[in-house]
Amino acid sequence: MAGLLSISEPDATQPTDLATQPDTTNSDFLANLATDATQTDHKVATTYSREEIAQLFDLPLMDLLLQAQTIHRKHFTANEVQISTLLSIKTGNCPEDCGYCSQSGHHRDTTKLQAEKRIEVDKVIAAAKRAKNSGSSRFCMGAAWKHPSAKDMPYVVELIKEVKALGLETCMTLGMLDTNQATQLADAGLDYYNHNLDTSRSYYEQVVSTRSYDERLDTIENVRNSGINVCSGNIVGMGESRDDRIDWVLELLKMPKAPESIPVNLLVPIAGTPIGDKVLAEGQLSVLEWIRTIAVARICCPTSYVRLSAGRESLSDSEQALAFMAGANSFFYGDKLLTTGNASQSGDDRLMRELGLTKQFAAPRAPKVLPVMDAMNGHQTQVVLAD
Repeated sequence: MAGLLSISEPDATQPTDLATQPDTTNSDFLANLATDATQTDHKVATTYSREEIAQLFDLPLMDLLLQAQTIHRKHFTANEVQISTLLSIKTGNCPEDCGYCSQSGHHRDTTKLQAEKRIEVDKVIAAAKRAKNSGSSRFCMGAAWKHPSAKDMPYVVELIKEVKALGLETCMTLGMLDTNQATQLADAGLDYYNHNLDTSRSYYEQVVSTRSYDERLDTIENVRNSGINVCSGNIVGMGESRDDRIDWVLELLKMPKAPESIPVNLLVPIAGTPIGDKVLAEGQLSVLEWIRTIAVARICCPTSYVRLSAGRESLSDSEQALAFMAGANSFFYGDKLLTTGNASQSGDDRLMRELGLTKQFAAPRAPKVLPVMDAMNGHQTQVVLAD
């Protein structure tokens, strides 16, 4: 594969009791993969075929992690992580039928989740202040909508402006967006918009039927065209195959530009949801397969933030350390992710100290539209800033 280092073969003078290297003589691609992280003058490939992505998944785990960390350090500051806090600003009774989600109105009789109305603006701002004080650099707000309505837009625009005024980066996940809605959020200064693909195109119909795969891609395109950074990832462990995880990575690479942020979620199976019940009965995906997915995402999307999201609360310190070694450099603070649990903040702080990880500072972008007051007549106008 273009731009990656070759695997070092054992020298004849080296001890003979080293573990036998896998035979990769029949694969030019694997023969070009790096296991020597001390060599840093290599170039990173700009595109990957489906076969090459599959071969990455098949690598010995230590080779894969070493390659992912080497590429990570070429594009990001070593041992620095971006920290976000996520708040549900409108919970439950969503019209979508996502088979993993407790917030779906289709599953409310079995999950017993109590729906809540939109949170008042001042309460959201208070939560954002707490997040900033705790060390988060990005504040993410999620609403259980299929798409925001016209009456919801002034509310979310106000939230963006108020949170940005605190010096935090902003992210929202509100469902589908049309071109006009994406423009409104961009004009308010939204930094990131989250809209996950969830899985591969072929497995998608096993997950949700109320929104098509192409509709998801349309929203991502609208967000990208508006100038907002794209946040789009997946959920592993929903019963999909490795082929589906390979195809999901390929979907990211088919985009004109890979998402700037890629959450890789490990399913938290929720009793009462169709997928949650299935996984609870049949068994959960191996954590190491989840870590493999993180590493492959890092290698194939070298300049993207790769985020540890749902599922992290069940991991040991060692498993989280492996995930960071795999190239993850973003995670969520706080005891709750929308409606599911999260690792404790005190535990995260302790682990970061033990691993020597440092927090990244916020770098919010300016809003596209700023109000300007005419001092002479008191009239207020708006100035559209250049990108």
